[in-house]
Amino acid sequence: MDPFYYAASLPDFLATDETTILGKLATNNAFDLTDTQRSAWVKEILLLKDALPSEKNGTILFEYSIPRLGKRIDAVLLLKGIVFVLEFKVGAEEYQRADVEQVWDYALDLKNFHEASHPLTIVPILIATNAAMSSAPQRFEFSDDRVFVPICCNAQELKDCIEKILRDYGTDARLDNWQFSRYMPTPTIIQAASALYLNHSVETITRSEASGENLKRTSDFVMKVIEHSRNNHEKSICFVTGVPGAGKTLVGLNVAVRQSEKGEECLAVYLSGNQPLVSVLSEALARDKQRQEEEKNPGARYKLEAARRDVKTFIQIVHHYRNATLSKLKHPIQGIPEIDLSKNKHNQSDGYAEVEHIAIFDEAQRAWTQQQLAKWLSRKKSIENFPMSEPEFLIWSLNLREDWAVIICLVGGGQEINTGEAGISEWLRAIKDRFPNWNVFISDQLFGRAYAEGELNGLLQAIPRVQTSADLHLAVSMRSFRAEQLSNFVHYLLEGDVTKARSFYQSLADKYPIAITRSLTKVKEWLRQHQRGSERSGLLVSSQAQRLRPLAIDVRCKLDPVHWFLDDITDIRSSLFLEEAASEFDVQGLELDWAGVVWDGDFRWSDSGWNHFEFKGSKWCNIHSTEGQAFRLNAYRVLLTRARQGMIICIPKGDVNDATRLPAFYDTTFEYLRDIGIAEC
Repeated sequence: MDPFYYAASLPDFLATDETTILGKLATNNAFDLTDTQRSAWVKEILLLKDALPSEKNGTILFEYSIPRLGKRIDAVLLLKGIVFVLEFKVGAEEYQRADVEQVWDYALDLKNFHEASHPLTIVPILIATNAAMSSAPQRFEFSDDRVFVPICCNAQELKDCIEKILRDYGTDARLDNWQFSRYMPTPTIIQAASALYLNHSVETITRSEASGENLKRTSDFVMKVIEHSRNNHEKSICFVTGVPGAGKTLVGLNVAVRQSEKGEECLAVYLSGNQPLVSVLSEALARDKQRQEEEKNPGARYKLEAARRDVKTFIQIVHHYRNATLSKLKHPIQGIPEIDLSKNKHNQSDGYAEVEHIAIFDEAQRAWTQQQLAKWLSRKKSIENFPMSEPEFLIWSLNLREDWAVIICLVGGGQEINTGEAGISEWLRAIKDRFPNWNVFISDQLFGRAYAEGELNGLLQAIPRVQTSADLHLAVSMRSFRAEQLSNFVHYLLEGDVTKARSFYQSLADKYPIAITRSLTKVKEWLRQHQRGSERSGLLVSSQAQRLRPLAIDVRCKLDPVHWFLDDITDIRSSLFLEEAASEFDVQGLELDWAGVVWDGDFRWSDSGWNHFEFKGSKWCNIHSTEGQAFRLNAYRVLLTRARQGMIICIPKGDVNDATRLPAFYDTTFEYLRDIGIAEC
């Protein structure tokens, strides 16, 4: 399908009556055409007929699709090498901040992700048709990438505004076939989940053909496993691996959404132990659901709580899913768990399992060991001597189904930040020892050092039904459209390899700005200067950064990740307010556009490499355990790879009068980053 509802040259548009144009718009409209929308389109058509010149090389498009945002631009004017992005607010008397952000987002999206728009001038214009005439002359400002700051005008000012832009900035560049150029987005996981929920395909929301094909191939393989298991009444487990930022979570969400469309016989649930990720994604999807329902039925009120209930049917925190099965067990538990039939109303034919046939476990390597799960259940649920690890119990739960079941394990590597994580070997050990009737489908990369503990070969050889496939590995990163080399840069920075870190920094510095400073005030200024439209910025700190309190950053005060990631700058709980700082636990699996990383004394550079500390009582104490040191390093790996477009790092100056904040705790780290070549702000 075309990415627009209507397209014509300017002479053809001006020569065609509004009824014919309206008919084409209505024919291509995928939703019920309301009187409000019909009236708005007529008004827009008439306004543009009055405002546009009859240039033979010009083109007008209505309702141009922006897949990453799940939106459509009201109108796009292509003329004299300029892309005009026109957003109409018919009847509006004021220019709302949210509307300005909306049209700015459209312009930035085209600049960054629409191939033909990369070298072009993009001019976003917000038209509030009934706004008062401006007494001041229009100010035309644009950034280095030639995206204009949004221009606000009313219906009467539109013609003059377009004429001035064409006169002062127009070129001879032709924009033939602009509308058919490739759109290669890099969505955040929140945007990607929202787009999938709004029925976009996984390929349309990815940054390149390679990443789109990679995601589709992996999703298709998993779907085939599901179909095979269903048709043959078998039980299967898939292990999907991927390079950092390749879209493992996206594959899981895609499968969950697509399966939810098939009805109760194929229900899937996406599960994660990452509470902030689940909370943020659930709320984002619920808000989208509410917005979509109210757009379909103008004037009707769709309660947000109803939308939240809908979303919970396929995205849950893994602990809640696990607890639902725990509630059905006989107590006390002695040996292998048993279902307490007196607690259940289900028909025995379903094996007393949960309603879903398919469970998708994100970051499956981080599921808990038997010791960690038993300890937690004893403390939180008064369940003593629980005999299973989390992987074994989750397989056992799905195995309760008497017909068929599929588990999809999404496996990441190199970002362990918690104790008690079981690793992939525990999943395979459970299959070998308890569930040999299950089919095992594994990525051919699962044997790599980033994923395995060195014993997988032996376990797999003891499992009778194993199939290896390259289709279960996501090899193409789609995280940052500006910084494909960011993860390599951060890797060598944390490895202490100055030469390689400097080389990778030089390769990305032009398109991915990184700065260092000793001032938190400068961090906030830098973030506000770089952020445009609804781009997301925020402050990040290590969870052990306990001596940033003099800078008004207290890691003991826990933020609400839903408000921090989703609310706008008018809410003091929003990341955009730049008051609350998020830790590695708050942001793992999520992303910002621009990040300010504030570095404390828990991770310090020295001549011998990195030194690792934790704050106990009133002083810093060395971390001696290898595991604890790995957690500190990986915490900073997470923090330094959260920003999609750029970051600024603040290493405080310290205070000679404070024994916990001596300048020596910070100066060596600052000098190390400066030696790599990062410019001071």
